[in-house]
Amino acid sequence: MTLPVTLATAGAAALINLWLAVRILCIRFGQKILYGDGGDARLAARMRAQLNFAEYTPLILILIAAIEWSAGSSIWLAGAGALYIVGRVAHPIGMDGFLPARQFGTVVTLSLTGMLGLTALTLVFVGKPVMATDGPVVPSIYRG
Repeated sequence: MTLPVTLATAGAAALINLWLAVRILCIRFGQKILYGDGGDARLAARMRAQLNFAEYTPLILILIAAIEWSAGSSIWLAGAGALYIVGRVAHPIGMDGFLPARQFGTVVTLSLTGMLGLTALTLVFVGKPVMATDGPVVPSIYRG
């Protein structure tokens, strides 16, 4: 079984991680900073943006994969993955000084973490995704 939503989201996330690393390297080479942030506030902000990405992305990808594996691919799950990617591009732009982008990225990330977490729990305890509209609700403990 392929997981197209997970694969697309993971592929985009890999490219964002590469972009975040290149942004850091550009400052490191330009300022000749080999270790840490060297007291450079812009480098510190970019390092923090990449770490923030690394903190949330694995959990989001695990949740998307688990939901897709359990409930199948869906438009809303693809939309959640796409929105996460947009938020993760906006956040580091905001860390460079454009505050609305940072706020947008933060709200998107936290909202999707909660939404995907609740969806995963619903699949376990109710037996169907939160966004599903067809079929009866059968708790998983009653399914054979």
